[in-house]
Amino acid sequence: MVAINTKKADSASNERPPIVVIMGHVDHGKSTLLDFIRKTNIVESEAGGITQHISAYEVIHKDAKKGGEKKITFLDTPGHAAFQSMRSRGARVADIAVLVVSAEDGVKAQTIEAHKAIMDAKVPYIVAINKIDKPNANVERTKQTLAESEIYIEGYGGDVPFVPISAKSGEGVSELLDMILLLAEINELVGDASVPAEGVIIESKMDPKRGIVATLVITNGTLKKGMFVATEGAMTPVRSIENFLGKQIDEATFSTPIRLTGWSTLPGVGASFMSCSDKKTAETAVATGECRPKAPFVRDELPADGVLFPIILRADVAGSLEALLDEIAKLSHERVILKVIQSGVGAVNESDIKLAFGSNDPVRRAPHVESEEILGEFRIIRYFSQQKNLQVVGGKVTAGKMVHGARFKIMRRDVEIGEGKIVELQSQKIKVSEVLEGNECGLQIESKFTLAERDVLIPYIVVKKQ
Repeated sequence: MVAINTKKADSASNERPPIVVIMGHVDHGKSTLLDFIRKTNIVESEAGGITQHISAYEVIHKDAKKGGEKKITFLDTPGHAAFQSMRSRGARVADIAVLVVSAEDGVKAQTIEAHKAIMDAKVPYIVAINKIDKPNANVERTKQTLAESEIYIEGYGGDVPFVPISAKSGEGVSELLDMILLLAEINELVGDASVPAEGVIIESKMDPKRGIVATLVITNGTLKKGMFVATEGAMTPVRSIENFLGKQIDEATFSTPIRLTGWSTLPGVGASFMSCSDKKTAETAVATGECRPKAPFVRDELPADGVLFPIILRADVAGSLEALLDEIAKLSHERVILKVIQSGVGAVNESDIKLAFGSNDPVRRAPHVESEEILGEFRIIRYFSQQKNLQVVGGKVTAGKMVHGARFKIMRRDVEIGEGKIVELQSQKIKVSEVLEGNECGLQIESKFTLAERDVLIPYIVVKKQ
């Protein structure tokens, strides 16, 4: 996690715009509030151009206390309970949190959950009592339910500021933004534009046209074209920088959300990043954060009359995938086991469909199941050549065995990016049918995905079990 400086520093430091996350129960109006703020505090000609989802954006608000326009960066984090881990990350990145509570419904389970994430992150926060325009709104009763839930606002046993608002009509929203700027001033947020940029990865995804795209928030320093950005297990040259509107900019500084493309692998959501002036320094930084791929799928033991439901899971972004995997892991039943046999970021591919059709049998005729049997693990050490869909690589069998003709998954820093097939297998320049653990070998493989050194190949076969 990147430490966010909230203390006054030396003369090189300048006032830094606050990074804000809005949290709360799924139906209490977080999205409506974010939409209202975005539409009314971004220049009209630019606001109409926001057509793509990005996980953060900047707004401009006139400071009621000092006058003049001030920037505020908002992190657009999901609100459903399934995305608890993403919300918690958002709070850790943020300088200030806004806890939204409905004046109709009061405190709900997800309100308490969000409050805990804020407290764990140790960030100052504001309570926004929303939906004051509704016929059943009762602000005083809502304040009471907050106190009963140990959320102590001003006048009710605590010092947490609160603002009654209507995200729909906009009533009180300007006052909420004023309070955010006041809280930012109290916490003396500063940044040093003269140092290389650092910050946090808040989203990443595989774009079929642009490659790997990541959204970053800079917490300190400045990023310029020509630099390199490094995070745990991934890096990218900074050839272009996009702001939250999708416009090209030459440089970006603290509290700014940006998008970068061209990453070597999918960067982890919530990971800190640093910027470097040269490629060698970036490569060294990446090497220190290298991690192993996730353990391969192993079938759980079933009771005699039990059923295994294989799940093939795809998500558009890494954060959503992680949250969904966490929720599935919580589900249990004495006769039914839910097992994610394949997951990854990106569009559904042909192998997903084939595996899905094969996995329908357990659902129709329990307890027969069709599942993948992992054969081994192979780490690529050298990448030699590519001709159309055929690629030649060399490496070492680190577990199990590699088998001629087997299909395999391509794992790149914990993330499955695609599949392929072993067309030819060689040991000591001799064609062989299999190579066992501990031995080096060469592979000619068929795949539409371009491999890279340090990728891990997981060979498998599909088997039917009773």
